[in-house]
Amino acid sequence: MHLSIGILSSLLATTAVATSNSRFFKRQGYNSTDYVLKQGPLDTPWTEKVGTDPWPEYPRPQLARSEWKNLNGVWRYQNATGFSELNAPPFGKELELPVLVPFCLESALSGVMGNHTIYSWYRTTFDVPSSWTAGNRVLLNFGAVDWNATVFVNGHQVFNHVGGYFSFSVDVTDQLSTNGTNELYEILFVFDPTDMEGYNIPLGKQRLVPSHIFYTPCSGIWQTVWLESAPANHITQLDVSADMYGKVNVTVHGSGNTSSIVQVTIYEPHSTVAKVTAKGRANEPFIFDVDDFDLWSPDSPTLYNMTVKMDGDTVQSYTGFRTISSGEVDGVPRPLLNGDFVFMFGTLDQGYWPDGLHTPPSREAMVYDLEVLKSVGYNMLRKHIKIEPALFYQACDEMGIMLIQDMPALVDGYHIPGNVCHDTDDVKDEASQKEFERELALLIEQHRNYPSIVTWMIYNEGWGQERKKEYPEFRLTDMVKSLDPTRLVDSVSGWHDHGAGDFHDNHHYSSPQCGTPFYSTASTPYNPSQDRRIAIQGEFGGIGNNITEEHAWKVKASIDAVNGTYELDDTIEIWNYRAHHILKELEEQITLFACSGAVWTQTTDVEGEVNGMMTYDRRLIRMDKDQWKDDIQALYDAAEKRGNSTMRMMARGDDLDVL
Repeated sequence: MHLSIGILSSLLATTAVATSNSRFFKRQGYNSTDYVLKQGPLDTPWTEKVGTDPWPEYPRPQLARSEWKNLNGVWRYQNATGFSELNAPPFGKELELPVLVPFCLESALSGVMGNHTIYSWYRTTFDVPSSWTAGNRVLLNFGAVDWNATVFVNGHQVFNHVGGYFSFSVDVTDQLSTNGTNELYEILFVFDPTDMEGYNIPLGKQRLVPSHIFYTPCSGIWQTVWLESAPANHITQLDVSADMYGKVNVTVHGSGNTSSIVQVTIYEPHSTVAKVTAKGRANEPFIFDVDDFDLWSPDSPTLYNMTVKMDGDTVQSYTGFRTISSGEVDGVPRPLLNGDFVFMFGTLDQGYWPDGLHTPPSREAMVYDLEVLKSVGYNMLRKHIKIEPALFYQACDEMGIMLIQDMPALVDGYHIPGNVCHDTDDVKDEASQKEFERELALLIEQHRNYPSIVTWMIYNEGWGQERKKEYPEFRLTDMVKSLDPTRLVDSVSGWHDHGAGDFHDNHHYSSPQCGTPFYSTASTPYNPSQDRRIAIQGEFGGIGNNITEEHAWKVKASIDAVNGTYELDDTIEIWNYRAHHILKELEEQITLFACSGAVWTQTTDVEGEVNGMMTYDRRLIRMDKDQWKDDIQALYDAAEKRGNSTMRMMARGDDLDVL
């Protein structure tokens, strides 16, 4: 039964009904009301497996400590009315509802499945393990809270953090009680306006009122919360890069102002045998060389474990040796991995889940997506205006999946609900622009160690891109490169390209226009004699296949939007037929023109979008795997021939010569 023309009222009636599967949780004497998994519009094969101990893995693999405690599980939650409640927090009171952390309040897995959860209170209790090192400090860590979080511990306000995609850490030692039981209140008061009138924050695809390509928002805690033990002078951040020549550049940031001696040991792969040990000073960069190593690449994603010591602190990390650059190959600007042209082909990866929204139900579920894509030959993903938990990037590092990492977009004038004039002055105030730039810097600072990330992307299709007062992408490209000179920058993907950055990036559905002299109104033609940037197809494909009700996001507005898909193919067989011909067209553009990479829309269906490699519930893979493997390999083969070609590429008159 196809659902594009409507949906049964009986299906809609089930979306807000809780299942009979009650979950119970109690942490160290804290009496929690029964948690009940909600029945959302759609689930996944992992939904029922989550239980009340979600995401038990250590959440920060590039700065890992041995003494830690996971605080995920059932907390208490209640709605708040506004910032005025910060003046009288509900200390010592039982909050109204159970909530499963780390799933955002709008998700079924949270047990709340709220709507317009703009202001919220959270509460939990914890004990510090007596086995932890005496005299150490206790750090409270958050993977991410959307968007503005104020932390209280035992009645004391200790921290405020702004930025819905970024981790933060709080030293709570001085607020701990001596009897062992501690109340984290709120652990937060959370304010998340999403696209509420009067606010313009980095939010990506989130909307209070979802509509086709914009989705259900994610408010509150949505990544792991944990405690850990560390000395007073402890490591707060590692900046590590290792290039194709064996040069390792390290900065170990410490909580103190002193230049303590630090020691870095790199081990042989899958071994405890030390390969090299180097020393430097905290808060200062130092460089050392490593001999006889294997490079990181999609075909051979070799990683090297590291131990870093500073005073009494020891953390575990890892790195990979690789160099990302741009250069001309037979006169064509190309992306280079370890000095070689590698054609980058991946999906537009939204990172949404029907049961957890921004948060996958488990690491197993998250890795499943990557395994499906890798199995047919994708070597890249474009992480589309969303930032993932650290374990996602570790998985890409381990599996050899290159990443184009987007900065989550502001809301622009075109996409503000009710704006019928389509105002193009996208940034309404300087404060919004400054917040976007501050969070862009956080993106770079917190993610620059992952070998899998090869490119930073600043703007998507002009969303939140100021164009009247200035073209900020030039200034922001310089900022990004100053923070991280080791990667490429795609300054503007799709629209309003003024020439900044390393890429000429075209969007066109369904057929590609990759590095071609023909173009659509939203993009510009690629002229190799004038534009010496790398030509890629930042988005294309997007062909859809309608679904049966068992795989559908059972929300009427989403179902009604299905026919807005760029192209709908009646059967999976026709969908694969169309995909084959579109990929053959891309192959021709690699052969004839200057195409160096492409991004197919998309990994999975999302709510009202039905154009994924898989359905939203991950239960159906649309791809004919043998066909897709052959077609993707043909892209790489065409690129390899171009990389080895001795022809000079030019366009002359009406001739369709090799570019």
